[in-house]
Amino acid sequence: MTQKILDILAPFTTLDRIGVLLLLAGWALIGFLVERDGKRRSTHSIIADYRARWMVEMVARDNRIIDSQILTSLRQGAAFFTSASMIGIGGTLALLGSAETLQEFATDVSADLSAPRIVWEVKLMFVMLILSSAFLKFVWSHRLFGYCAVVLASVPNDPDHPEALKIAHKAGMINTYAARSFNRGLRAVYFALAALTWLVGPVPFILAVCATWAVLYRREFHSQSRAALLAD
Repeated sequence: MTQKILDILAPFTTLDRIGVLLLLAGWALIGFLVERDGKRRSTHSIIADYRARWMVEMVARDNRIIDSQILTSLRQGAAFFTSASMIGIGGTLALLGSAETLQEFATDVSADLSAPRIVWEVKLMFVMLILSSAFLKFVWSHRLFGYCAVVLASVPNDPDHPEALKIAHKAGMINTYAARSFNRGLRAVYFALAALTWLVGPVPFILAVCATWAVLYRREFHSQSRAALLAD
């Protein structure tokens, strides 16, 4: 078994392995930075405060139609990306079935892209695994937004009720967890797109991973939207 794995990995260069390790490390690191509550908070973390405040403000509203509509739109967003992830997984599976054709096409384009069929299959499976992770995150996010809707509906329609704020806080927590799972799915999609460049070669792959990480970091910590949220 060990020898078989070594035989599969043999065609991959040092740069290929660096690219994979860089993607996995960058994926884990950006997730940690975004979700932690450090001195410099991410946009995701700041929005979480507004989600909690939303549920508290909802308690004082007699008509909660707007709250249910917002939750419905959030669930629709999660459902859309769930479907998109499934389409991406299906497309990758289709390419896996045509790995030999892909190999021949790459060889015709450039001799530098020539590689054994197993190399193309491993690269495509890597992309598919990342998309599968995204799919699972989006599915769980969709379900949590549903839970949040149920908890929201159970909040007493009386601001003075002793259980109103307590249940509203629970709804806010579930809402935040759903958003966290949704954001994890989005990050997986970003890195899946970066992993696709591995088909072109290890150098574009490494550059794409670095660019993806930089884009995610900028949007969470140096974006105009974050500045707007922190503005007085």
